[in-house]
Amino acid sequence: MREIVLDTETTGLDPKSGHRVVEIGCVELVNHMPTGREFHKYIDPERDMPQEAFAVHGLSSDFLRGKPKFAEIAEEFAAFIDGARLVIHNAEFDLRFLNAEFARLNRPALDSSIAIDTVAMARRKFPGAQASLDALCRRFEIDLSVRDKHGALLDSQLLAEVYLELIGGRQPDLELVAERQREAGNLTVKRERRAPRLDLPGARPTPEEEAAHAAFLKKMAEPIWRR
Repeated sequence: MREIVLDTETTGLDPKSGHRVVEIGCVELVNHMPTGREFHKYIDPERDMPQEAFAVHGLSSDFLRGKPKFAEIAEEFAAFIDGARLVIHNAEFDLRFLNAEFARLNRPALDSSIAIDTVAMARRKFPGAQASLDALCRRFEIDLSVRDKHGALLDSQLLAEVYLELIGGRQPDLELVAERQREAGNLTVKRERRAPRLDLPGARPTPEEEAAHAAFLKKMAEPIWRR
């Protein structure tokens, strides 16, 4: 099962007001485990950066000027997420912005049915508790020391950890380790298990020991072995 944990940064809160996507970050999961494959792009929004948005993510107009426009990365982005479920924190917000960008290019919209909203998951699991990404990272003891501002790729990496905790966490005795094979141009995922226990031969009691044990049980009123 392939899933893409996704986050965006934007110039504002509403694409209908002319706000645009300025960063996309994605992390690939296969069978609920990170594979190591990521997609990350900064995007020139072809407009100014409001101070309120800059205070959230720190992406200035000067920094974004000259970065690829959404039209230049749309095909690569669509190919990366193709066929996968999308895991998004507050999915309605990101899908609204991404579909506005696709609409400008006359491309099909992303169907909301392919999205898993981790805000909704968290609210179902922890009713009444805060469901922000920061709050969930603190709840699951995920390191937030590197997050002084929002960033699409970093937030996707953190959200991937949060999502795995929301669905029950990783199996303690099984790790999936991703290896990129750049020469072959593909990705292989291999399983690594802990060292198996030694298969030592069992010790069978002697007839004398079995007889002594039977005699001992007769002296007990209701031994649990006979229940």
